[in-house]
Amino acid sequence: MTIQRTGIATWILVCIVLGSVPVVPQESSEQLSADDAIRLREFYRLATRIQDQIWPKWSATPVPLLLVTANTEFLTHHPKPPADFKPIGNDIYACPRQFPINLLATFPAFGPPWVIVIGEPENTTAKTSTPWLITAMHEHFHQLQGAQPGYLQGVKDLGLSRGDTSGMWMLNYPFPYEKPEIVRSFGDLRDLLLNAVNEADPKKFARLAQQYRQVRKQFFTQLAADDARYFSFQLWYEGVARYTQIKVAEAAGAQYHATVEYAALPDYESFASYGAKARAETLNELKQADIARWKRTVVYSFGATEGLLLDRMNPGWKAEYFRHPFSLDTFFETETKPATK
Repeated sequence: MTIQRTGIATWILVCIVLGSVPVVPQESSEQLSADDAIRLREFYRLATRIQDQIWPKWSATPVPLLLVTANTEFLTHHPKPPADFKPIGNDIYACPRQFPINLLATFPAFGPPWVIVIGEPENTTAKTSTPWLITAMHEHFHQLQGAQPGYLQGVKDLGLSRGDTSGMWMLNYPFPYEKPEIVRSFGDLRDLLLNAVNEADPKKFARLAQQYRQVRKQFFTQLAADDARYFSFQLWYEGVARYTQIKVAEAAGAQYHATVEYAALPDYESFASYGAKARAETLNELKQADIARWKRTVVYSFGATEGLLLDRMNPGWKAEYFRHPFSLDTFFETETKPATK
């Protein structure tokens, strides 16, 4: 296990979004708590009923998940669990913990397929069960991205690592976040994006969408070629994953009914309640986005909101998303007839 995980250490560094926590093997308790078992069952039930409504053929993507608890890691839905994971029943395998308990990541932990590696709700940014499930769906979308033919080579071919073989370039790439002209132009673009997404009048929306397309092009034109590729990649990868998170929350809120056992959890929040506020939370986050201070993390709310804008500008854009990897630029280059609803 140690050898395998050391071999994919760069993917941990790439995907981790929380503070650094020592990765130290622990004595395994090999007991999955009742609440964790309920959450896992609900996650797979939710994914089965929602995923193909959000992205075509999403259900064809394997969904192995590694739950990291205080002392033990529990692996499920993996086609070939590593030998050091002991079966404990019902497609659950356990081994002593090595990953941080607050990890939220998706990477080829044991070789293909990609694995969601996630801590319990109270140890992650999700905090409670329903946001945790929707966040897990965000990570499941990264599995869909990573499963695309040529994905890993395509990322390498972006030419952005600058000799960094650790994978940390994805987090630490020296993008000029604090450059005054970038701060100003990003702020203008952010405000225009919010205005367009929030505009209900179809004619006004069409004008704002066209203006956004032009100003967006100007923003990327001022960037160096590598910087533009990096920012585009982050919007395509993390931004659209957050967009997917919103769409899953809204779909679940509109049509998904939780099981009785899930609704009995002490931290239960209905999907209708969470789904109703998921979009507003991201839009409010974007309103406050300060690229100079937030740096790379602005791509989550910004890219998600671009996805919401594309839903109106070009309702069929998702059918072309994987045909244009690592950038959303192509969807803003050609004017299309906005959705009228």
